[in-house]
Amino acid sequence: VQLQASGGGLVQAGGSLRLSCAASGRTVSSYAMGWFRQAPGKEREFVAGISYSGGSTYYADSVEGRTTISRDNAKNTMYLQMNSLKPEDTAVYYCAAARAPYVSSSYDYWGQGTLVTVSS
Repeated sequence: VQLQASGGGLVQAGGSLRLSCAASGRTVSSYAMGWFRQAPGKEREFVAGISYSGGSTYYADSVEGRTTISRDNAKNTMYLQMNSLKPEDTAVYYCAAARAPYVSSSYDYWGQGTLVTVSS
């Protein structure tokens, strides 16, 4: 499985971005997927996760209420809609997939990351 994250960019505080993660190589419709981020000088952290069907979603407290994770299994693609962005959301965002149907702490495949920069 190869994952390609896209959609990052420069946005002002309060703005919105929609990240996409396109999977190739095989279908990921039976895999849980997630978004992580790594800010400069910090460790990578979990942002949001979604079950294989999209029926279950999970969010970090830091993005809860401002962010929506979704997936379109027909397109083999996952999304992260981020609203009310803050400067502290600045990071490289990575998508990941787990060979399990529900969100877990271990992910098997990782994308290359897309940079989100939020200016104040």
